[in-house]
Amino acid sequence: MTFKHSNAAKTTVTRDVAKLDHEIGNVYETVALLGKRANQISVAIKEELSSKLEEFAVNGENLEEVYENREQIEVSKHYERMPKPGALAIQELVEGNLYYRRAGEEAGNDQKA
Repeated sequence: MTFKHSNAAKTTVTRDVAKLDHEIGNVYETVALLGKRANQISVAIKEELSSKLEEFAVNGENLEEVYENREQIEVSKHYERMPKPGALAIQELVEGNLYYRRAGEEAGNDQKA
């Protein structure tokens, strides 16, 4: 999934918990599932950002010289403006794009929330 073009909320939004846990059936399982998915999204975004910022790494011995790189600043600002991983996970759940499997079930019984 591309996180850049998601229509997730960029600000805090009050959610009705009864509607969020409707698909899964349990508030606690829903929160745990959203937390795990948010962690996965966070790791993916961090890896993507790190790979983009590696291009701007200074390999010289003169670390005292600090200069502004306009492209690096724009990349950083773009990632700061993106929705938070928790909001992206909730949006996936609302849109029905979140796949999960309960422990103890067979591998073929993947469920779509």
